[in-house]
Amino acid sequence: MQTINLYDAKNRFSKLVDAAQEGEIIIIARNGKPAAKLVPLDYGERSAWSASVQQFIENGVYDEQAFTIDRSDLLPIPERDLF
Repeated sequence: MQTINLYDAKNRFSKLVDAAQEGEIIIIARNGKPAAKLVPLDYGERSAWSASVQQFIENGVYDEQAFTIDRSDLLPIPERDLF
């Protein structure tokens, strides 16, 4: 993840979009303060439900051993503090 000021972002926008397309997250700052985030298009999309979750949704059957929590979509602590 990189942070870039607004002036430089305007001058390098095409390269920043390329970087985001490759999976990088770019924070754009105005006067040294984070103002916007440029992220890949699929950033934050939810994956398909696992079979055990789908079974729980449909039938209400809960199997403690079948559930795991995927926290990969959560923002890192410093990034969460921006909002």
